[in-house]
Amino acid sequence: MKFRFVQEHRETFRVGMMCRVLKVSRSGYYAWRRRKPSERELDDRRHAQGIHRSHRESRGTYGSPRVYRALRDAGTPCGKHRVARIMRQEGLRGRAAQRFRSVSTTRSSQPAPPDRLCRDFTSVAPNKVWVGDITQVRTREGWLFLAVLLDLFSRKIVGYATAVRPLQELALEALADAVSNRRPKPGLVHHTDRGGAYLSAEYQDQLDQHGIVCSMSRAGHCEDNAVAESFFHTLKAEWIYHFDFTTREQARLAIFDYVEGFYNTRRMHSTLGYRSPNEYEMMSSAA
Repeated sequence: MKFRFVQEHRETFRVGMMCRVLKVSRSGYYAWRRRKPSERELDDRRHAQGIHRSHRESRGTYGSPRVYRALRDAGTPCGKHRVARIMRQEGLRGRAAQRFRSVSTTRSSQPAPPDRLCRDFTSVAPNKVWVGDITQVRTREGWLFLAVLLDLFSRKIVGYATAVRPLQELALEALADAVSNRRPKPGLVHHTDRGGAYLSAEYQDQLDQHGIVCSMSRAGHCEDNAVAESFFHTLKAEWIYHFDFTTREQARLAIFDYVEGFYNTRRMHSTLGYRSPNEYEMMSSAA
């Protein structure tokens, strides 16, 4: 690895100086250069091409476990430990998760519906349970607020909306988007925290009109809505935190690009057997 470092940086630094710093012999470096690559090294190079491609197609978000799955699904046999080693050698890594703090939106003192999930974040079919929440994204123009609804069966984002302020209309717009996209039958369970937007009379009326059953987290228990919180963590760690948005419009477009162009359609989800939400729903409907 030291000789490889010298080889890769020989146009920037003097070979002799790098050999002294790395405590390797100059003659050893030139002997290494003359040596023909082994079959293992040649195989590593071939695998590295596929690893780079998979990492690039994931927009730089995949670490070695998901890259390994992507290669396996593509019919390229390569062990998980080998993938991890080659990624280290190539300087490839998934986007590091940063500390995520959930955003406390306005709370209401109104009586709330019971928690019907009790932290059972599973669903036997699409449009049986949706979870939702609101978060905020920093831009130089000010905060942009994002409301989402996610189907527990496939972890797919079925509805979302953005706005300058976390008003009731933001949550209503995300709900309207989800209902329009999915056309759920009566009996769907809709779970959120106790945010004022979700407890509002207008929001509750919309749920009633569509035959949707309301469920809410217990007061002070953010883990009761862990799946929605987890999506926000993924969105921000993999995507949002890597941009410096000048305007809210840039943030809106980035969110759209991530949700529609990657998360729903292509991002592997460990809970789904390393399938994307869309692929998982297609497989379930074909079964």
